[in-house]
Amino acid sequence: MRVRDELGELFADAEFAETFGARGRPGWSPGRLALVTVLQFAENLTDRAAAHRVRYGMDFKYALGLDLDDPGFDASVLSEFRARLVEHGLEEKALDLLLTALKDRGLVKAGGKQRTDSTHVLAAVRDLNRLELAGETLRAALEALACAAPDWLAEAVPVREWTERYGPRTDSWHPPTSKTRREELALVYGRDGFTLLEAVHAPHALAWLRELPALQVLRTVWLQNYHRTVTEAAVKVTRRESGDLPPGRLRLASPYDTDARYGLKQGSWWTGYKVHISETCDEAHDQSAAVDYGAVHGPDGPPPRIITNIATTDATVTDAEMTDPIHHMLATRDLLPTEHYLDSGYPSAELIVGVKKRFGVALITPVLLNSSPQARAGAGFDRTAFTIDWDNRQATCPRGNTSTWWSPASQRGTKAIVVKFDKETCRPCLARDQCTRSKTGGRTLSLKPRDQQEALDHARAQQTDEQWRAKYAARAGVEGTIHEAVPVTGMRRARYRGLPKTHIEHVFAAVALNLIRLDAWWNGHPLDRTRVSHLARLDLSLAV
Repeated sequence: MRVRDELGELFADAEFAETFGARGRPGWSPGRLALVTVLQFAENLTDRAAAHRVRYGMDFKYALGLDLDDPGFDASVLSEFRARLVEHGLEEKALDLLLTALKDRGLVKAGGKQRTDSTHVLAAVRDLNRLELAGETLRAALEALACAAPDWLAEAVPVREWTERYGPRTDSWHPPTSKTRREELALVYGRDGFTLLEAVHAPHALAWLRELPALQVLRTVWLQNYHRTVTEAAVKVTRRESGDLPPGRLRLASPYDTDARYGLKQGSWWTGYKVHISETCDEAHDQSAAVDYGAVHGPDGPPPRIITNIATTDATVTDAEMTDPIHHMLATRDLLPTEHYLDSGYPSAELIVGVKKRFGVALITPVLLNSSPQARAGAGFDRTAFTIDWDNRQATCPRGNTSTWWSPASQRGTKAIVVKFDKETCRPCLARDQCTRSKTGGRTLSLKPRDQQEALDHARAQQTDEQWRAKYAARAGVEGTIHEAVPVTGMRRARYRGLPKTHIEHVFAAVALNLIRLDAWWNGHPLDRTRVSHLARLDLSLAV
């Protein structure tokens, strides 16, 4: 009753009106379906199990305000509800409604401190190597054609031979152990795939066949993995070598989930997505926020950590690419923090300056250290030993010599400034061995634009300070949030296929975690992290 009393009707039907037509037979309340979905993730239930609980569970009936004899709904309604939310761009509606209600009650607001981290998400498809990908993609295309145009397919390909080859799924048999036989099988797949594509695109073929999604996927996978050379003598099909493959961001990893990509983080490979979680981390009564991230002790104590943003990307998108988008999302919700705690994967000198300028947010984050040979060795004169006169565009070395060259440049696509010292000045210098490894030339410095270089130098100096390290320890608490989200909501394994539906899964998981934390806080007891089920902590009168 506390959650219902405090927040009222979170998910009103009017908020989802655009997803449902005004004509036709009335459907199940979209507000109730949203609440069922939240409870589903709070309990980590399947669609069928959630529908069963609505039909037979007194706790769900009470939460939804249903009569005891209400028959509930079929499990497929939840899938249709999610599809409608995705179709109308309302993936984040539930989280927006909750955060708006919390803002009205002063439990979350702009300013203060927030922290963000990411974790990998496994797609709801099997990991496939290149051989399996080719075989399964061709099999999926043939299955689609067998359903859509069986008569045409029977005339276009040798059905009996191909049924033996492509009838079973690739995970139902073991591929050849010999490398030579695997390469031969891959070429067989390649030739068969081109034969099918040629038949589909023939002038007399049904034009709509080539528009089937499975055929579009087949064409893309074959372009990415095979070469076809047509000469007067013969048609030659070869596999692309590893160095000839398209970049990972473009390469399909499965014929059944075309948004999933191969990802690599800290030496671990996976197929799927990444999710970025942002939450509040203002100082609690326990200053060791990194250890006790969820310390909530009732309405008179500090409020719980509230998840303010969820961002889902494919597995190839780096953390640094999401720094700006995450702040744009927080700005849209009017929940930008004053200080944002991030790990070293998110910042760059350009982002530190840009985020401060555009959003007024200070990034509290470690940055990469100076990578010059002198800095790595811890001996000699690294860049910080030189005095930079930005106004006069000149640098002075530790021996008092001034540079003779100052030129803007571009290095790996970013703006830079190259500073050089005359070789005639450096050659006789007694400290030459401590300054440069060049045998004939003078010392060269690479600088970023002034505001970026000064921000980078300031950040590098700060992160060696013990006081800064103690302050930065607050960021570690978001890893505890990820640790909580994995067993409670199953966030690290996608339930659905495709980026939009995976994102909607993460949004509802975030709402569920927020309600679990709020319920614990309102009821004056700390969160029980030893149990996976938290519905007992959610008061039953969440009814819409």
